[in-house]
Amino acid sequence: MKIHHALASAVALAVTTSAAPLSVSPAFADVNSAVQTQGRQSKPTIKKLEAAAAEAHRAYDKAAQAKANGTSKLEKTLDELGGTHPLAVASAGAKQAAKDAATAKMKADQAVTDAVAALDALPETATEEEKATAKAAVSKAEATAATAATAKTAADTAAVEAREKVDDARGAAVRAHGVLDEAADDALAVKIAADAALVQAIKEAEEEGEDCAPEPDLTAEVNGLPDKLVAGTATDFSVRVTNGSDRHMDDIITFTGVHATDKTGLKDTGRFFRLQWSTKSAPKWQNVEDDYTDGVGALKPGAHVDVKLRLTLDKATPVGNGVLFIAADFYNEDGTCGGTPGADMYEFDVEADGSKPSKAEDAKPSKTTKPGTGNTGTTPQGSTAGTPATTGTHGNLAETGSSSDTTSIALAGGAAVLLGATAVFVVRRRKTGSDT
Repeated sequence: MKIHHALASAVALAVTTSAAPLSVSPAFADVNSAVQTQGRQSKPTIKKLEAAAAEAHRAYDKAAQAKANGTSKLEKTLDELGGTHPLAVASAGAKQAAKDAATAKMKADQAVTDAVAALDALPETATEEEKATAKAAVSKAEATAATAATAKTAADTAAVEAREKVDDARGAAVRAHGVLDEAADDALAVKIAADAALVQAIKEAEEEGEDCAPEPDLTAEVNGLPDKLVAGTATDFSVRVTNGSDRHMDDIITFTGVHATDKTGLKDTGRFFRLQWSTKSAPKWQNVEDDYTDGVGALKPGAHVDVKLRLTLDKATPVGNGVLFIAADFYNEDGTCGGTPGADMYEFDVEADGSKPSKAEDAKPSKTTKPGTGNTGTTPQGSTAGTPATTGTHGNLAETGSSSDTTSIALAGGAAVLLGATAVFVVRRRKTGSDT
């Protein structure tokens, strides 16, 4: 079994082009055109994948160290903003000034009250001079109170502004650390994907065989798979494999890979899923082994066959997201072989055990890009949950968008699942006789 050339290149390029600043999505977006060019020039080797994995490890170590340094800096900054930082000192001074201004205003207001009371307490026998003196005292107290009120307003405003500057500094420090944190997560995702691709490539490269040719007229379409699944339940759906070509296909095998993560997008939860298959010729439910489904048999030109699938989620399945990859291969007795040019990806949400599933829709196949049609990656495929995005020699890894309900798949950890999963898919493409 040989490494599928285009996706092996994609893995290497996704690692090397995303090393700085390790933003995974742009790296995917750049892979498509680069792979098309590289695919015509040189075949990727284990050595190239090893170099890509080594680069991913170096990039992750660098990002992890930057995150650690950033964490120390953040803790120091937050501690200083609690007391010794110039902004904190200024805020404390402004706060005290506001308190002093409030005290001064309170005293001035009391002086007005006292002056008015003194004026009112003058006896009827008071002289005009005594009355004038009391009235002057009231006017002076009122003027002092007005000045104190103005000073208090200004002090209160200054205190608020000083406190906001401290808050803004805290926010800026947290955001700066968040960038480093995200970069480290992205680097870890790429490192995991690169390691997985390398391990699988080494294993599969030891087997004999040549690459099989893409067959655009061989299609695999999912029917009845909802985009929301509940832990502790089983869902039945089907895949229709159609031979739209004008030649006979002796043996059809479908690829059905399930990959899932928790809400963080970093923890693989695939062990909680069980995928089974059944066909007309083999009606008993059987577990999907090594992501391949047998028992489909031959297909005449224009014929189709339905493969029943059952996806069971353990009750302990964490809330998160998953993807189902679907493709098909054929092998003929004369030694020829081929398969769907790419794998359609169907996204789904995983909801907690016992919950009432929110409104779900059946996954619908999207239009795949045929080789040579000039897809530049500007038109996203699979833009809603449960909608497939094409991967493979003609697909664009950047075209695996998702709805707001499946955001973790679009995160760094989700990117690792996608990159690693597609790498597993392409290296498993077999030549007739290697496993059949």
